[in-house]
Amino acid sequence: MSQLKIYEEDDPSHCEVLEDFAEITACLSAQGLRFERWEAHQPLQDDSSPADIIAAYQAPVDQLMQEGGFQSVDVVSLTAEHPDKAELRAKFLSEHTHSEDEIRFFVDGCGLFYIHAHHKVYALLCEKGDLLNVPAGTQHWFDMGSQPFFKCIRLFTSPEGWAADLTGSEIAQRFPTLDECS
Repeated sequence: MSQLKIYEEDDPSHCEVLEDFAEITACLSAQGLRFERWEAHQPLQDDSSPADIIAAYQAPVDQLMQEGGFQSVDVVSLTAEHPDKAELRAKFLSEHTHSEDEIRFFVDGCGLFYIHAHHKVYALLCEKGDLLNVPAGTQHWFDMGSQPFFKCIRLFTSPEGWAADLTGSEIAQRFPTLDECS
């Protein structure tokens, strides 16, 4: 179940917790973020290929590509057995921005997105079926946990794909990680 924890940016010890999908969506929308729930149009297997995953969601992917001017789509998948999981986790755990929207749709598994906006930190647990659009320039970071398991469809306006601009802030180290929230 999706969950949103809202912290003051200078106090990671207390938070408001939202678990109702409509309340989460409304709160994130007020911050300029798009949050939706999607369902596959075709059944997927655990070993579905990236092409099969994209095909299962082709209609909404095509709609997003047309709406946002996205040029490319891919599938990223990570499990606890991945040999570079610690390095990949560290890469996303620093606060950063992007020059383009970041769209992630969780086909399977989960991850924790942190949005830093208006003197608050919004920690959004995304799970299977959740789509999040983080607008360009939004300060955020992502935690996949020490034992990652997720499959995500990603959309990019740039054919080069994911590129981050680090903010230099150490705010991410002050907030509970996915492992600590579980």
